[in-house]
Amino acid sequence: MSGLFQIEARCGSARAGRLRTAHGEVETPVFMPVGTLATVKGVPQETLEELGVEILLANTYHLFLRPGTETIRQLGGLHRFMSWERAILTDSGGYQVFSLSDFRKLREEGVEFRSHLDGALHFLSPETATAAQIALGADIIMAFDECTEYPADREHACQSMEMTARWAERCKRYFEEHKQEVPWGNDSQALFGIVQGGMHADLRRESAERTVEIGFPGYAIGGLSVGEPRALTREMVEATLSYLPQGWPRYLMGVGTPEEIMEYAALGIDMMDCVLPTRAARHGLLYTSAGKLAIKNARFAQDQGPLDPRCGCRVCSRYSRAYLRHLYSSNETLAAVLNTIHNLAFYLDTMRRVRQSIKVGRLEALLSEVRSHSLNSSA
Repeated sequence: MSGLFQIEARCGSARAGRLRTAHGEVETPVFMPVGTLATVKGVPQETLEELGVEILLANTYHLFLRPGTETIRQLGGLHRFMSWERAILTDSGGYQVFSLSDFRKLREEGVEFRSHLDGALHFLSPETATAAQIALGADIIMAFDECTEYPADREHACQSMEMTARWAERCKRYFEEHKQEVPWGNDSQALFGIVQGGMHADLRRESAERTVEIGFPGYAIGGLSVGEPRALTREMVEATLSYLPQGWPRYLMGVGTPEEIMEYAALGIDMMDCVLPTRAARHGLLYTSAGKLAIKNARFAQDQGPLDPRCGCRVCSRYSRAYLRHLYSSNETLAAVLNTIHNLAFYLDTMRRVRQSIKVGRLEALLSEVRSHSLNSSA
């Protein structure tokens, strides 16, 4: 069993546990809000603490470009820089480089790409991406992988998967040789491996087996939610999970809706992240116990009721739907702030309900209730 992770309860394939980091324990299954540029857009850190966020995700690619990982290292690391004393996970930047397909050159050594900010030429490799994350000082850092696009034929997906496996070995080697080179390098960081393989179950199996053979304290499933049908996403998750070790944390990258994260937790996923709750909030799309709600709709103009009567967050406790619609229609900055706080609260509360249901052996009952409410239908 990974020394980083302890399973405390099971319900079917689902697990409730604790992830130990140098900046506190994280209860799992956990949803990690995305703070790409060392900030969850519009939400100050004290509010995130009040919401009960135990771990945030930040992105190496963006911080590498601005303000620069060396600058953050000199300022005492990412935790001190952003005044966040709880856990942080950093993505390696592989997905962001993948999304820059028109501005990158991929080769065995790494990826040459042009910044989306100013067009300047940069290079990321397994070694430099790992070095950047060591400098940032995140509690959990990710191996640099090649995210396979969708659709991709089997030959291309295989080549991409094999590249990821070779890069994973280089990441681990560099990490073991250099992790002590920063003030916080006393084994306080953990490097996770990433499984790729496109939409091919046999490649997912091979990638999982090769990544586990290299040996990491945790394993991520990457390369999903990149445009494929949701049913195929689930199929690939299931195809991968059976080849990941039981006692190690499992991280599904970049998913999903509230209903989806519950379903993935039921399959045995321990960690998830997604930009959906914060991005949707900025576009006036809010998640409630009755389904999705577009706050810009005219029918809310005189609605004095709370956003979600079943939600106890500070937004639902204080503000009416009419006021939230007014803010959004007026393009007020506060609209994005309040909408984001509510969506994050809803996601975090969803995970609390999942954890509690696992502990008391009633997860399937919770899932049945949520399905019957058609969580993803429009309100």
